[in-house]
Amino acid sequence: MPAVYAMSLTEKRDKLVSDLQFFDDPQDRLAFVIDAAKKRPPLPDEFKTDDYKIEGCLSNLWFVPEFREGRCWFRSDGDSMIVKGIAGLLTEFYSGEPPSEVLKVDPSFLAQAGITQHLSQNRKNGLGRVWQRIQRFAAEHV
Repeated sequence: MPAVYAMSLTEKRDKLVSDLQFFDDPQDRLAFVIDAAKKRPPLPDEFKTDDYKIEGCLSNLWFVPEFREGRCWFRSDGDSMIVKGIAGLLTEFYSGEPPSEVLKVDPSFLAQAGITQHLSQNRKNGLGRVWQRIQRFAAEHV
C-alpha cells in the first residue's frame, strides 16, 4: 500500500488560498464556502450545548476540539451557512495537526484568499473567536 502524503500547514494554506483565489467575484468565493458548509455533516445534538457554543455571534456556532494521538482535531457547526462554512474552513485546515504546528500558522491567510474582506464585523469577530479557541486548545496540548 502506498504511503499517504500529508501536506504541511504551509502547503495546505497555499492550496486553500489558490483554490479560493480561483474565484474573481467575492460572491462566487462565498458561494464556494457555503457549498462546502452544506456538505459538512452536522454536529450531533450532544455537542450543540452552551459548553461548545462560541459566544458573541449573532448566529449559533459550536466548536468541538479533541486531542488524540498527539494531534488536534476540530469540528464545528452553525445555523448560518456562511458562519458554518468559514468556521469549517478553519477547523478542517487545522485538524490533524500537532499543536506546535497549529500555533505557527495564523488564519490571516484568509484575507489573502479574499474571504474576510467581505464579512460583516460580527462574522469577523466570530471567526476570530474560533481562531482563539483553536489557538488556546493547541497551546494547552503543546
